[in-house]
Amino acid sequence: MATRPEEESGVNVIAEGTTLTGNIVTSGDCRIDGTMKGNIQSNAKVIVGINGIIEGELVCKNLEIEGKVKANVNVGELLALKSNSTLVGNITVGKISIEPGANFIGNCRMQNSKIEVPGQLQEPQNK
Repeated sequence: MATRPEEESGVNVIAEGTTLTGNIVTSGDCRIDGTMKGNIQSNAKVIVGINGIIEGELVCKNLEIEGKVKANVNVGELLALKSNSTLVGNITVGKISIEPGANFIGNCRMQNSKIEVPGQLQEPQNK
């Protein structure tokens, strides 16, 4: 019997027309096309489809939003806000990409432990 691609890759899907109230904790990817009222914690990527809605807290490695999110968000690597998206909440991210047309209301804190900011810039030395 053939398996669906979602089963092979371990993607968790909340389908359009579905409302889930509760929390999700997973090491795999998530795709939300329905309504999620609760918290999501993923060690991978979370995608909020164009009809997806999330209300709660969101912690993940990567996040792509096309739908609506009302949550405080902590993304370890990349947050991508697509042109149809709406995000209301405070975010902490490694990197952020915002397409024209996206809506964001909240505060953003970019955090990357790999970057060191020197106390003052030094002039290059020519020898």
